[in-house]
Amino acid sequence: MKEVITLFKEQIKNLGIIFRISKYEDMASYQSHYLGLVWEYLYPLIQIGIYWLVFGVGLKHGGSSMHGISYLPWMMIGITPWFFMNRAILDASKSIFQRVGMVSKMKFPVSILPTIKIVGNLNSFWTMLVISIVVGLMNHVTPSIYWLQFVYYFFSMIMLMLALSIFNSAVSILVRDFHVLLQSFMRMLFYMSGVLFNFETDSFPAIFVRILQLNPFFYIVSGFRQSMVGKVWFWEQPTLTIVFWLIVLFFLLVGSHLHYKFRSRFVDLI
Repeated sequence: MKEVITLFKEQIKNLGIIFRISKYEDMASYQSHYLGLVWEYLYPLIQIGIYWLVFGVGLKHGGSSMHGISYLPWMMIGITPWFFMNRAILDASKSIFQRVGMVSKMKFPVSILPTIKIVGNLNSFWTMLVISIVVGLMNHVTPSIYWLQFVYYFFSMIMLMLALSIFNSAVSILVRDFHVLLQSFMRMLFYMSGVLFNFETDSFPAIFVRILQLNPFFYIVSGFRQSMVGKVWFWEQPTLTIVFWLIVLFFLLVGSHLHYKFRSRFVDLI
């Protein structure tokens, strides 16, 4: 637990550096593109359009009701946190490896490198969330007191990203094949996290749904939907909430331990 406390202290102490570097990396990533940072928002919109055409129109989900709304806003509010989590996890997992030059040449708080990647992906997340809400309002979704849960699920999502990013970035140094395996695993989780399909219906076996609900990504995706169109508070699901935070705590503990145990050897291992 002492290592987890140290981890949070380093994040808070270096918040200024985190935001400055993440802003610089955003600008540097698209400086050679004609549309520049527009691609950061255009790419997920293109992906959403493809998924809507395939699953919402092609497979006839578009005419069905998801929590009383059409498929497009239902899908968008779920796919928005998924795009953020997927990209943040994959970027953060290779953050230390990519910055080995910085780590080896100067005294630098290595633990903030994954956090920089998380913060760097927040701009597109906020933009996509606003677009999702606008699409929802255009499809007869009305604001309610449950929208306050956005704050809780956003905080939960950031904590999950921090825990997994610290763990993944350390393991990626120790096991060089891990990042490739992680990419494949995230592609599988995309279809198992309820992003495109509503598993919480009578058409799926109850035991199957209960197992999927233990997936922390499912918890976040479903939580954002419950905030926007549902009628359930997060504390009304105590078991799922406890399981989610136990998973976060596990990865925080193990990730922090691995990070501080091997941090002095990261450069040699790379």
